[in-house]
Amino acid sequence: MGLAASLAHPGGNLTGVTTLAPGHVVAKGMQLLHEMVPSAKRIAMLVNPTNEMHRIVQQEASQAALQLGVQLRIHQARTTDEIEAALQAAITDRADALMVIGDPLFNNPPGRLPQLVARFRLPAIYLLRAQVEAGGLMSNGPDFVDLTRRLAGYVDRILKGANPGDLAIEQPMRYELVINRKTAKSLGLAIPQSLLLSAEVIE
Repeated sequence: MGLAASLAHPGGNLTGVTTLAPGHVVAKGMQLLHEMVPSAKRIAMLVNPTNEMHRIVQQEASQAALQLGVQLRIHQARTTDEIEAALQAAITDRADALMVIGDPLFNNPPGRLPQLVARFRLPAIYLLRAQVEAGGLMSNGPDFVDLTRRLAGYVDRILKGANPGDLAIEQPMRYELVINRKTAKSLGLAIPQSLLLSAEVIE
C-alpha cells in the first residue's frame, strides 16, 4: 500500500501491528471455510472497494480458490445500505459459502452482518470472533487481545522518545479459529473433526 518502506524498517512516522497479514488470513480462511463446507463449488467474497487492502488480498484469494478447485465471486459493498444487495447478488450467483474480509463497515456492530447473512442461510467465515459470538458460523483472525497488548508497547516506546520509523511493523503471531456449533447445526453442517481439534467451539 506504500505506507511503509518495509515491515522491518518502515521509515517515516508509521509503525504498529497488522491484522490482515498477506499470505495467511485470506488463504487460510478460505481453506477453513472449504473444510467446513466441502461441497462448496462457488465461494463469494464480500469486499469494500474503498479499502485498498481488499484490492490487494483479492489476488491472494483468487490463487487460494484455484488451489481448492472452487470458483471465487467478488461482491462489493461501499456502504451499509449496499451490504444486503451484495448478499442477494451472491445468492443469485448461486454462492455456496461466503468469505467476509475484515473492514469496519462489516465488523461494526459485530452482530449486524451475521444477522443479515443468517437470513440468506449462507455459511460464512469472518475475521472477528465477536461476529461468531453474535451468531456467525466461524471466524479466523488474529488474537486481538494479544495485538492490543503489543500495541501498548509501541505507545510506551514512542512516548519515551523512540522514532516510529525505526520500530518494525509486527504481524500477528497468534490466530484464533472460532466456530458456533448452534449456527452450524442450523445450517445442517457437521463440524469436521479436523476443525474441532484446532477450533474454539461456542456452544
